[in-house]
Amino acid sequence: MMAQQLQKEDRLNLGAKKFNMWIFIFTSFMLFAAFSSGFIVYTGGKGHALNVQLPHAFLYSTIIIAMSSVTLFLASRAAKRLEFDKQRLFLWFTFLLGIAFFALQIYACYVLTYKMGIYFTDSNASHTFVFVFCGIHLLHIIAALIVLLFTISSAYRNIPQVMNLYKMEMTAIFWHFLDIIWIYLYVFLLLNQN
Repeated sequence: MMAQQLQKEDRLNLGAKKFNMWIFIFTSFMLFAAFSSGFIVYTGGKGHALNVQLPHAFLYSTIIIAMSSVTLFLASRAAKRLEFDKQRLFLWFTFLLGIAFFALQIYACYVLTYKMGIYFTDSNASHTFVFVFCGIHLLHIIAALIVLLFTISSAYRNIPQVMNLYKMEMTAIFWHFLDIIWIYLYVFLLLNQN
């Protein structure tokens, strides 16, 4: 009887944590929507167009983050099938792809600044928006990489399968959200680059 009561309490706690994750995702979505709106309003003015060819590193990073969502999906599927070696392998692939995404984003900002002469402090604030989009997204990526490391660590410990699947689900929600947000930002910037 006591064990059933504890399981109910655990389920309620996990539900509350999942709700908190959705609140965080909604808040992040609203943040990116606000910056997108600010960009549209600013570039609607005379002479405020972006007028930048986006570095190819942005395209490569987009491909990489999409691949990382696939590897995380494969890790989740392996966890559900109790294939823990595959789960860990695909989690590590996801983590490495996340690091590659991060590095390519930094390189793209380097190209913008040192090869194209576009600076965060330009008088044309539409240039600043590009750095803001990338910077805020990279902060989210850092958080997601930390969450991913905790999930990888849990995959090596002997934890109940319910907790394993819960951690996989929470990580997947966050990671796939960041994937979608970056694809949106990349397409948004592509459509507004001239």
